Amino acid sequence: MNGYHFTLAGARLEALSSGALWWAGESLLCVSDLHLGKSERIARRGGSALPPYDTRDTLTRLAADIALTQARTVVCLGDSFDDLGAAEALPDEERLWIARLQAGRRWVWIEGNHDPGPVDLGGSHLSELPRAPLFFRHIATPGASGEVSGHYHPKVSVCARARRITRAAFLVDSDRLILPAYGTYTGGLDSRAPALSALMRPEARAILTGKSPVVVPMPRSET
Repeated sequence: MNGYHFTLAGARLEALSSGALWWAGESLLCVSDLHLGKSERIARRGGSALPPYDTRDTLTRLAADIALTQARTVVCLGDSFDDLGAAEALPDEERLWIARLQAGRRWVWIEGNHDPGPVDLGGSHLSELPRAPLFFRHIATPGASGEVSGHYHPKVSVCARARRITRAAFLVDSDRLILPAYGTYTGGLDSRAPALSALMRPEARAILTGKSPVVVPMPRSET
């Protein structure tokens, strides 16, 4: 498996190059901020049209990670849909696809700020999930420990071979892990943003996604 191994609160974890988190000891795969239906939501609200393939692309990559890991538990860490209207507008074909992915495993939808209520799909719908020694929630809480969250869509820019590379990234320190957005068209927040610099400890690392994970000290605001 092409990932980066690290430990949080005593749990041995692996940041996969896709942006998913794998916890082999619990057979648990975690993804954050799928934002399924984003192109539909933008079109519905009169925005610029995007190719309507984001949900299929995201589900294709998720299916590949599930097949790779054979996860018994899948945790979707909030903002799984771009809004409740996007969940309601999900085509039957994609609903059946999700149902096939859910079959034979525990599936947990964590509530996010874009999808605060249950959706009409299988699985459990929780505000937060404790799974000792970790705690899964959508938005990081200052002062928490052993916390796995998403929400911020962190990204990191580094210079390599005389060019600048920007990738979605995991941010990790001794207290918390913030996952990158997994969904297509999701964009991101630079790790130097004050909100992320304030949350992460000075020794925090960034694990850049891509063909091969790259680990660097987390770039942060100097102010």
